[in-house]
Amino acid sequence: MSYVIDDAMIEHVSILAKLELTEKEREAAKKDMERMLDYIDRLNGLDTSGVEPMSHVLPVRHVFREDVVTNGDGREDTLLNAPDRKEDMFVVPKTI
Repeated sequence: MSYVIDDAMIEHVSILAKLELTEKEREAAKKDMERMLDYIDRLNGLDTSGVEPMSHVLPVRHVFREDVVTNGDGREDTLLNAPDRKEDMFVVPKTI
């Protein structure tokens, strides 16, 4: 099935996309849209009855680390490297 995209459709799509197209760009857009719709029509004609549906092309795996409780936050070890400290804080020069 071949689709024919008319000027009204291109005008409507260009308004939705907030595009200002020249006449040359309108003609190119018409041809592109027709080719895209023809390709989608070809894909719709494929027999996918034995294909399992999927949500991603690649396998999805959990990428987050395990949430493990640790003892303390390492504050003392960190403050050992401080050139100057006051109680549990770094002391830094005042900036304005």
